[in-house]
Amino acid sequence: MNQSNINDTLMDTDDNIHKAYNGTEDANINELYLKIVKVSTWLIITIGLVLTPVAIFAVSSLVKKDNVAPIFVINLLVSDVIQLCGMIMKETGQETVFITADCMYTFGLSASVGFMLCIALERYLVIVWPLWYRTRRPVKMSLLLCAAVWTLALVHAFICYCILYVWGSLYFTISAVLLLLPFPALVFFLVGTLRALSASISVRAEEKRRIVGLLVLVLLIYTLLFLPSIILFLVQLYDYKLIVVAIIFNRLNPIADLFMYVFLRKGAVNQVWFCLCCCRKNRTSPQSSSGLNDCDTVTDL
Repeated sequence: MNQSNINDTLMDTDDNIHKAYNGTEDANINELYLKIVKVSTWLIITIGLVLTPVAIFAVSSLVKKDNVAPIFVINLLVSDVIQLCGMIMKETGQETVFITADCMYTFGLSASVGFMLCIALERYLVIVWPLWYRTRRPVKMSLLLCAAVWTLALVHAFICYCILYVWGSLYFTISAVLLLLPFPALVFFLVGTLRALSASISVRAEEKRRIVGLLVLVLLIYTLLFLPSIILFLVQLYDYKLIVVAIIFNRLNPIADLFMYVFLRKGAVNQVWFCLCCCRKNRTSPQSSSGLNDCDTVTDL
């Protein structure tokens, strides 16, 4: 890959799309896709900047000595703010700031992946190894782990762009491999937690739903939002639609992370479950009163 193709990355949206189909597709179609990406990006930025600070404030009130998962979620949301700032710089800045904006975005994205793993690991340890976990000063250990994630994310962003400017094709391969690595760990944490919870009688039903729901949400977010990017990096195929889908899905990460608050706050899962149960019962049998009874039972768990 020569110097002119250095910026053909997932982060360089407009330049990436122009180069992918420059001279091979109708200009109107190109502009349409560019507008879709730009409008969706600004919509994500607006929603993220409004809701993320509120979510950080709300999650900070949930931090307890025996529950440090909110600490990782707070750091995850901070990494989302960094990603949003990188998007703003890329959308409003000149070409000279693209490198800085891309580095900032990559830094926030790498930290986000790290904190997803931390959240899944913490939930796994709480259920599978509770005694060992509580004797290891979880608050202090979580703070040290957060510092390590931020440091590694900064090193990763720096190394990635050093490699990009020397071996562009190697950058894609390394990025794809690094994005694939968390998948086995997330699946392992979910399966191990499910096995431990199935044999546990001391954990309340609501607590089980919150723990499993948080782990499933982390895995679902990672799978849906990062899989298009992994495919794009592996095949290194400049398919126009795949590039657009990968960009939009990747940038939806800060919005998707906001849903983790639901699985941290006590009672929130029951309320969501209650609403879903009532909606389903109302659709199947609007005149039946059994649906309401079932929903009432859910709230009592």
